[in-house]
Amino acid sequence: MKVTKDMTIGELLMMDRSAGMILMQNGMHCVGCPSAAGETLEEASMVHGMDCEKLVSEINAFLENK
Repeated sequence: MKVTKDMTIGELLMMDRSAGMILMQNGMHCVGCPSAAGETLEEASMVHGMDCEKLVSEINAFLENK
């Protein structure tokens, strides 16, 4: 399954908890926050001033190489 920008952080973490490490390495330290779990990767990227496409690509590469 591929990660998309429309997935929530909660969905991503349910798919693979270790993907949270990628979020944290990119400055999203709110991974465990209950409200963050309902945010899409695109919404969280905007809040943190990040390039969502780059983040999604990095997560997918991490999951493919796992």
